[in-house]
Amino acid sequence: MHRVAVTGVGCITALGDNYQQFSKNVLEGYCGVAPVTLFDKSLVISQQVAEVKNFIVENHFDVRKQLPFLDRFAQFALVSAREAVSHAGLTDQVLSESSSVVYGTGIGGQTTQDEGYWRLYGEKAKRLPPFTVPKLVPSSAASHISIDMGITGPSFGVTSSCASAGHALCVGVMMLNSGQCDVAICGGSEAPINVGTVKAWEGMRVLSNDQCRPFSAGRGGVILGEGAATLILETYEHAEKRGATILAELVGFGMSSDANHVVAPIVHGPASAMSKALDNAGIVPEKIDYINAHGSGTQQNDVTETAAIHSVFGKHATNLAISSTKAMHGHTLGAASGVEAAACLSALEHQVAPPTVNFQSADPECDLNYVVNCAQPMKVEYVMNNSFAFGGLNTSIIFRR
Repeated sequence: MHRVAVTGVGCITALGDNYQQFSKNVLEGYCGVAPVTLFDKSLVISQQVAEVKNFIVENHFDVRKQLPFLDRFAQFALVSAREAVSHAGLTDQVLSESSSVVYGTGIGGQTTQDEGYWRLYGEKAKRLPPFTVPKLVPSSAASHISIDMGITGPSFGVTSSCASAGHALCVGVMMLNSGQCDVAICGGSEAPINVGTVKAWEGMRVLSNDQCRPFSAGRGGVILGEGAATLILETYEHAEKRGATILAELVGFGMSSDANHVVAPIVHGPASAMSKALDNAGIVPEKIDYINAHGSGTQQNDVTETAAIHSVFGKHATNLAISSTKAMHGHTLGAASGVEAAACLSALEHQVAPPTVNFQSADPECDLNYVVNCAQPMKVEYVMNNSFAFGGLNTSIIFRR
């Protein structure tokens, strides 16, 4: 088994268009939630979202040659992947055959699909643009990263709702350990802020009408966010040989399924993923200092995750610093594990646990240290990143300083 190094990170979210901005804002407790501007907000009830701000596509892509093939989610994926590759100092020679792309998304090209449906049913169009299908397929982000960087190693998409980027990172580790590649470009991207997708989420009655307040009494639900995050994973030997700066080590991961209900979580599934991650890392629960929680801000999810943490960590649960950064960058769905992995890397780098902002008052069923409203400076050696998806699909990933 190879040790796995993290050598680069890139992200674009409501907290900034690069990792440096994201890191600064996530530790300072900046909230990127604001009224929707991507469409007429009068068309929806839930008008608060976490949009990527001031994104000018022409600054990143050839308008004629590239944009006709790129849905917004794939644009975010490419921007973050380019930053991560640059951050890692990877050359074209290293990237070619020795690299792999494993990239997650929960719903793929929803902007393209929403626009297509409007043309068909709203404008009564007879046909759709010829590149509609390659733009909306979930694997298009992985494809475009491979094409953009000349990567001829294994490249594919991963789709498992809100755990997609988490599964992509887990599979990336397995690809490295299997010898399929020396470098794995892994992450997730999502662009769900369009009328059709927001209306669909409204139908589930889980969207907040003001702010996301994870673990807080009176919390009202999810705020949809958009963006992408990419991590460069390498075998430790490969990273050392090329003289890379190692940001952290991915030491363990766990995956599980609830096998219970499509939208109702239970304690066993998340607890199993966390326990498997600890076993995979070969560490005791007491080694974990900080957990970036799934913490979606819904009534049921936050209580279930709290109970699962108690189940796995026992007495140590009360010593943990726990936060949900979704209150700041929104729930980025299939990108969530990647975005929140970036928050974990920031915590390790700066020795600070990010806050859970918008917290108002304690919920008796959520009784742990959620780093309420202000960041918490502390010694951070091991961090855990949780993502628990619809359908009971769970990932838990551990990074070491």
